[in-house]
Amino acid sequence: MSTEGRSSAGRRQQGQPIRRRDALYGLGASLGSVAFTAMMASDLARGAEADAAATGADAPPAGPLAPRPQQLPAKAQRCIFLMMEGGPSHIDTFDPKPKLEQLHLEEFVRSGRDKSAMESGKRYFVQSPFRFRKAGESGADMAENWEHLAGVADELCFYRGCQVESVNHPTAMYQMNCGNRFGGDPAIGAWTTYGLGTVNQNLPGFVVLPAVSYPQGGAANWGNGFLPVHYQGTPLRPTGSPILDLEPPPGVSREQQRQTLDLLHELNQAHAARHPQHGELQARMANYELAFRMQMEVPAVLDLAGETADTLAAYGVGTEPTDGFGRKCLLARKLLEEGVPFVQLYHGSWDSHDYIARAHGQLVRAVDQPIAALIADLRLRGLLDSTLVVWCGEFGRSPDNGVRGGTAYGRDHNAKAMTIWLAGGGVNAGHTIGATDETGGEAVETVHHVRDLHVTLLRLLGLDDSRLTYYHAGRFKQLSQFGGEVIGELLA
Repeated sequence: MSTEGRSSAGRRQQGQPIRRRDALYGLGASLGSVAFTAMMASDLARGAEADAAATGADAPPAGPLAPRPQQLPAKAQRCIFLMMEGGPSHIDTFDPKPKLEQLHLEEFVRSGRDKSAMESGKRYFVQSPFRFRKAGESGADMAENWEHLAGVADELCFYRGCQVESVNHPTAMYQMNCGNRFGGDPAIGAWTTYGLGTVNQNLPGFVVLPAVSYPQGGAANWGNGFLPVHYQGTPLRPTGSPILDLEPPPGVSREQQRQTLDLLHELNQAHAARHPQHGELQARMANYELAFRMQMEVPAVLDLAGETADTLAAYGVGTEPTDGFGRKCLLARKLLEEGVPFVQLYHGSWDSHDYIARAHGQLVRAVDQPIAALIADLRLRGLLDSTLVVWCGEFGRSPDNGVRGGTAYGRDHNAKAMTIWLAGGGVNAGHTIGATDETGGEAVETVHHVRDLHVTLLRLLGLDDSRLTYYHAGRFKQLSQFGGEVIGELLA
């Protein structure tokens, strides 16, 4: 409470008329502020409907997943998000540091508040075990073991200036996926589906292809948070049936299942009429219907038998170590073709604290060919210009690590430096934006907080972070938490 507010209220005597300032002060200092904000939200919604009627624009969509127009002109209409869980090392993938060859095994002392909980004992600079080369006409920096990705280097825009706030996996994963280190907020895929809807009402708008084990932080990485449940990510299981209960129980036909759902819908509607404030019931009813429609459509989408032998071979399906991630990349392309606007793929774990040559070497071999095939396939099918592809982890890695014996060199967590690359509609392909210092310890050029990356990704998808908001807990909330700026250098 301000001094002016306290003294003004104290001077008013009983029986005197309430002054305008006192009335506004009382409104802001009580539960009236919550009601006032809710009234504003309602007025904004009515105003949007009135504007649409006055301008002849389309009325707000009838269903929560109905397609919506982009808020801003943009090429990208959908997104594939490749999450390398565990923190891939930028120094050993796309950001070469010759200085580390000179400093190799010299003692190093990390300072500041971003130390890892695992850090102990003496630290030493560690050179990369991988040789680097310039790839494509753009001369992109790539470790030589990225054999296939080098073939599509000119489609990529590398960004070396992003920073996050945490060196712990769960909180960093939450921040990269949801904008909030502590979880509970909507994932970027949920925000995208909330903003764009989906053209295929028989499939979820946000599909997740996780690894066998969920990433640190679990399913909250693709949750709907405070958004309605329609917008949460739907994970497809990596082994067995991709979705449980995809087929009706034995002895139950589709017609019987339809009759059961119709009866359930009738009962639920009667209950909803008596309790209109229960939005969760309406969402659950909609999910029953979506589940039934998915049973009809999903099996054909997930079936790769219709792909040519050449396509399967290009993605590395049927051979190791590329089969698992190759299937995910191919399935992601099929989901996009069926109208799903946001697909997130997980691969892990890139948490290489030791034996980085062996660990990162195996991980690159598993994803290199599938990712390159995905980008080339999207280009061949005319989809790349309208699809945003994102590759990242939750943070980068340090230029140093403890020596654990022999050549078991690895790297620690690093929130201040990482490499992210983008491809597809609207990105500044064939360029490297930003830079890290001479050892790769910290971003020093075109430096931006991850919230600005989120704002930029939404902008590429035709969404405005300042307008893509949802009223919750007394205020309008957004992916960036409290606003950010577009990283203009990443846009074509």
